[in-house]
Amino acid sequence: MQKRTLGRTGPLVSALGLGAMGMTSGAYGPADRTESIATVHAALDAGITLIDTSDHYGSGHNEMLLAEALHGRRRDEYVLSVKFGALVGPDGAFLGQDNRPAAVKNQLARSLTRLSVDHVDVYRPARLDPSVPIEDTIGAIKEMVDAGYVRHVGLSEVGAATIRRAHAVHPIADLQIEYSLISRAVESEVLPVLRELGIGMTAYGVLSRGLISGHWDAAAGRAGDHRAMLPRFAGENGRHNLTLVEGLRRVADEKGCTVAQLAIAWVAAQGTDIVALAGARTRERLSEALPALDVALTADDLARIEEAVPAGAARGDRYPAAMMATVGVGN
Repeated sequence: MQKRTLGRTGPLVSALGLGAMGMTSGAYGPADRTESIATVHAALDAGITLIDTSDHYGSGHNEMLLAEALHGRRRDEYVLSVKFGALVGPDGAFLGQDNRPAAVKNQLARSLTRLSVDHVDVYRPARLDPSVPIEDTIGAIKEMVDAGYVRHVGLSEVGAATIRRAHAVHPIADLQIEYSLISRAVESEVLPVLRELGIGMTAYGVLSRGLISGHWDAAAGRAGDHRAMLPRFAGENGRHNLTLVEGLRRVADEKGCTVAQLAIAWVAAQGTDIVALAGARTRERLSEALPALDVALTADDLARIEEAVPAGAARGDRYPAAMMATVGVGN
């Protein structure tokens, strides 16, 4: 497994991380608990060390599932990246973000208990809380770093100005943000600031929630799958975006890889300061993602991929309007 360091101050991690959201959140329809745990085991056995979760995935069930999956493993065998602060009602409705210093410490205590660990490797607010200065939130995490409960501080889905303010309080290891062939808004301002300050990126949504995986079939959506509500999957937007996938498929076929592997390889090729998160919740999807790191893309390959999927080619926002208002950059 290739390794990359998250920024100048962050941990050394596998070049491909495992995103655990789909294992319990219900976002992509029902998940199989036994298969999810087996997928975590397979990821660790393959050399993946970075595992990403959030305290609101499954209202804490995701962390408890990971505790079960990681039981018996050495603590230095894996790096836990944990988001916090998202408020979710019993019906799954998003209720906002709570990044108050007291809430930071309270939510960390609960995550440590659910995960059955004595520290979190990277701790980050899931979104910006507009009612709390980012300096106050990062200051509270810094106190937890000083106390030994957190190793590194991260950010998620914030813009360049917020990154600068947060980094002035405590060194930021990495920014977690959506980045894929059809989600490239970070390239204009955010990515240059990250590189200026020596902050890494963990890129989620590298397959745009399966839309550019080569496997998505709009006619085969599962009950409870929230992708039906996402503008990029809906109606004419979805049909247009799937035509982009066919352009990628031609390149992938010539490279001898799958569309998903090509899309992951493209993200990995954008810089050694970027770690891609594979949101696999089955061993089958994990097995497909792993070889992506071995797909070497030449300058000609990158040019052909760019021709197939130019920046801005996708139609539709990556979230509904209410959720788009909570992120620091657009599409």
